[in-house]
Amino acid sequence: SIIPTVLYHPDPPDDILIAGFQNGVDEFLHGEWRDKLFEVQMKMIAERSSRDISFNPSTALPGPGMIEKEIKRLLKLEADFAVCYADIDDFKAYNDYHGYYFGDRMIRLTARIIRDVVFDLCPEGFVGHIGGDDFMFIIPPEQVGPVCENIIKVFDTIAPYRYSDEDRLRGTIQTRNRKGEMETFSLLSLSIAVLINHHNAFTHVGEMSHMLADLKKYSKSLKGSNFVVERRKKY
Repeated sequence: SIIPTVLYHPDPPDDILIAGFQNGVDEFLHGEWRDKLFEVQMKMIAERSSRDISFNPSTALPGPGMIEKEIKRLLKLEADFAVCYADIDDFKAYNDYHGYYFGDRMIRLTARIIRDVVFDLCPEGFVGHIGGDDFMFIIPPEQVGPVCENIIKVFDTIAPYRYSDEDRLRGTIQTRNRKGEMETFSLLSLSIAVLINHHNAFTHVGEMSHMLADLKKYSKSLKGSNFVVERRKKY
């Protein structure tokens, strides 16, 4: 974790404040020393710092820790909910072909698409960014179809225009695979694995994570953008 830097000065002049902030100070405490007040302020600063690093710096979406916390909260409430794991197919090839800058823009675009669709159709929904090209969103089970269909529709409409005219017309790109060999890859698509917790089917995040990992592998084996829903209770 990141430890915030806090300095105290009874009456700091502007040049001290400016120099401190320019050198990475997170907060200044000033005035008469008051144990109780400063103790509360320090706790708030630490909580704010912890909250800030819980968000993905690229997309500003909640990261893995906050995703897990939200799932645990819903499990504790014994609520019915759907956990949706979205992954961009052949993203590594796209990133290698176009470079990191355009790869990062594609990730941000995907984050905006997922966030906008989810919050438009499910204001009570949750959207998080696991990392890289992996996203997770949590919605009511009855909204799975409309949300996933709209996310895929928008993604498949916009993503092709992140390629040159020539690549888009051809429908493929060529770049080196993980073995260093030239390979032909399809244009980007989006796979979404959906796991529904119904009637308290699951009691632990680990159970859901294991099932989602297997379901994601299956969804990525299908051609093009798709979403796959798993309604089984448990292994």
